[in-house]
Amino acid sequence: MSEMNDYLSKCSEYQLSEFERIKNIVLGVIPDTEQVLSYGMPTFKFKGKTVLHFGVFTNHLSIFPGSGSVYEKLEDELKDFRVSKGTLQFTQDNPISDALVEKIVRIRLADITPGK
Repeated sequence: MSEMNDYLSKCSEYQLSEFERIKNIVLGVIPDTEQVLSYGMPTFKFKGKTVLHFGVFTNHLSIFPGSGSVYEKLEDELKDFRVSKGTLQFTQDNPISDALVEKIVRIRLADITPGK
């Protein structure tokens, strides 16, 4: 079993469905995204750079965009979430919307491929 499958096998049904939802959004925006395990978490990379990491924790899920610029650009939209320098936490009771995930991915794509 691959490390990615091992990580995902430990997820609850909800956590796995959230991973699949976020994965589909990432792949919808950046179809050539590579899926790897990095820092012990499922990670989406494009052109060798991190788009975002996805982490499962006891009381929340997190996405870790590869850049702090995401938070600066989306400050108002993130006010309902727990955010630190490198993570955005969400829960089943306070989920992150598809639209917000897509905005985060598009910001990361612009960071990775400036001028396009």
